Amino acid sequence: MSETTHDGPVAVSAPAPPDESLTAAQLAAKHGLTVSGARPSLVEYVRQLWDRRHFILAFSRAKLTAQYSQAKLGQLWQVATPLLNAAVYFFIFGLLLEADRGMSREVYIPFLVTGVFVFTFTQSSVMAGVRAISGNLGLVRALHFPRASLPVSFALQQLQQLLFSMLVLFAIAIGFGHYPDLSWVLIVPVLVLQFCFNTGLALIMARAGSKTPDLAQLMPFVMRTWMYASGVMFSIPIFLRDKPEWIANILQWNPAAIYMDLMRFALIDSYGSEYLPDHVWAAAGGWAVLFALGGFVYFWKAEERYGRG
Repeated sequence: MSETTHDGPVAVSAPAPPDESLTAAQLAAKHGLTVSGARPSLVEYVRQLWDRRHFILAFSRAKLTAQYSQAKLGQLWQVATPLLNAAVYFFIFGLLLEADRGMSREVYIPFLVTGVFVFTFTQSSVMAGVRAISGNLGLVRALHFPRASLPVSFALQQLQQLLFSMLVLFAIAIGFGHYPDLSWVLIVPVLVLQFCFNTGLALIMARAGSKTPDLAQLMPFVMRTWMYASGVMFSIPIFLRDKPEWIANILQWNPAAIYMDLMRFALIDSYGSEYLPDHVWAAAGGWAVLFALGGFVYFWKAEERYGRG
């Protein structure tokens, strides 16, 4: 625009539009815009996750069905794989290295198979959690949903797989003279606590693996070390009775050992409370709550960064 004076026309700049002086955040607030994929509050996040419970369950079932779809034996590998592992460990540790340390075969074989099945539950949940985000980037980037659905679904998949394996474990226990009694009821709370622990651990590994895909290559070595330190193939208090007591205490209090020993205590008649650490149920519950809540919050804090980079 311009004005005319006695000296001639003078240019006058147009007044600035009212929005030009606002920052990007102020502009967004003025026009009701929000950040795409912004992290919701923790309470809202839990609500969104609950709303997608049917998706989580269906996704875990689909993954479980597809896992062995290309194999001729199909779902039988869910049971055959840990059984074959148990057979190898029995040959090496039970026969060659005599890790049973005086246990009768009627006790040691159910002891070993229980340890393999229960530890495999945790191991598989961790390995699935590491790849939960990095292995499903197409889904993460294409759809808007709470990303915790993926590691939770994978942990649920591993629980369903363990439940199939438990039928074989029951048959082995009965076959070696350990018949059902009231102690078998304890299997339910043990599985619930271990599932909570595994889910929290899967959430932690999912966040770590989303930024560091190479973690998936490292974790098998970590899990193998954890397995050997958790008494899968031997009883920690028996095997280490001639070692300093603090070593056995540390190994017995690790969560993998606790859940395995509680399952053995429930299933095997002669595996009594003398093989368990003090306050074992409090420890099992503490590990479950600590990892379930801590892992969930840890994963939620990075919600808006998954799939962006």
